Amino acid sequence: MNVREESSRIIKPSYEGYPPPTTNHIPLSVFDKVTFDTHIAVIYAYRPPTPPNITLELGLQKALSVYREWAGRFGKDDNGEPVILLNDEGVRFVEASVDSTLNQTMPLKPSESLLSLHPRLEGVVELVQVQLTRFTCGSLAVGFTAHHLVADGQSTSNFLVAWGQACRGLEISPLPYHDRTIFSPRDPPHFEFDHRGVEFMKKKLEKIYPLYNDFIYQDQEIVVHKVHFTLQFLAKLKAKASSMNGSNKPYSTFESLIAHMWRATTKARALSTFETTQVRISVNGRTRLNPRVPNEYFGNLVLWAFARAKVKDLLCEPLPYAAKLINDAVEKVNNDYFKSFIDFASYKVKEEDLSSTADVIESVLCPNLEVDSWLRFPFYELDFGGGCPYIFMPAYSPIEGMLFLLPSFNGDGSIDAFIPLFRDHLATFKQICYSIE
Repeated sequence: MNVREESSRIIKPSYEGYPPPTTNHIPLSVFDKVTFDTHIAVIYAYRPPTPPNITLELGLQKALSVYREWAGRFGKDDNGEPVILLNDEGVRFVEASVDSTLNQTMPLKPSESLLSLHPRLEGVVELVQVQLTRFTCGSLAVGFTAHHLVADGQSTSNFLVAWGQACRGLEISPLPYHDRTIFSPRDPPHFEFDHRGVEFMKKKLEKIYPLYNDFIYQDQEIVVHKVHFTLQFLAKLKAKASSMNGSNKPYSTFESLIAHMWRATTKARALSTFETTQVRISVNGRTRLNPRVPNEYFGNLVLWAFARAKVKDLLCEPLPYAAKLINDAVEKVNNDYFKSFIDFASYKVKEEDLSSTADVIESVLCPNLEVDSWLRFPFYELDFGGGCPYIFMPAYSPIEGMLFLLPSFNGDGSIDAFIPLFRDHLATFKQICYSIE
């Protein structure tokens, strides 16, 4: 795809009346500090007619006045603690074009060509970047990158919806909840769970742990494969996963699908039967904490559930075995667990010189799997004035074993899964991914 950059500039928030001071800052919460220290990129595509770039630019300026953190920069407070400086230095805004139609050039699954549809992710000081790419057919691709330390998927999708509202001349609603100081540790603290080796690890392990699998598999090509699961398939899968539940409550579609994908990926990898495999699942704390944190909370509020099994047990036992492991692991990340994490992160991390396990950036997760679910986020509601997108997907991120789940754009309840695998494992995976044993 030959993308030609037309312009690149910084745009800043646009305020009604007097602008707020640019000397304030917001401290990162314990949940911000423990998440991935990286930029995340997504790609949208819109059919014509689409509003002009100036409409999107003015709407973005208005949305930034409500979500000021995105227009700021990372910094340190007087105690050396990481903060977001509310200095309104702005976000990167790129305009680009392609001398062909979108159907001719844009793949419907993540590939390396997608990298040209959003600004680069490395060495960037801006916390948000936007690229508008126009095609000869009138279609518009919107590449959006955002730094994960500022906000999680729930918050980022809320911001994107607000951007669309501003472009359509609507009031931004609901407004974000900005207070990141609400996660205070208990007095005295209660470390009910051990968070070492889960969310945190010794810093001295960083140099050896993340490089191990990358070294073993360094010569193998990673391919990002897209799988479409219909509503009918998902219903059968859920019934199969819940067939030995023993209770009146079936496992969720999400738990059933993860159990299926975990088993299919493990089988495709041809792992040793005595090896241990785990699946790491993001858990949104907004509905788990008591009192409940509103969905409008802007920031990170995610921890992870870990389901583990021997390869032999995972593949020899029926699907309900894996579904139960996932259900049990997710249920354990409850209010008590979140409160224990807050206490531990507030008191023990500095004392023991620990760092986040999520800071580890690997290209190979084998024998493990990591699940990033966007099923409940309103990403598809980003409407700039010409309707909702007909394509939404994560950008190209070839991390073997990093599974993304998205609602299908046809809106019928089906799910699209994006799974990067080694090319040598892909043929087997394709053969079994639609098989319900």
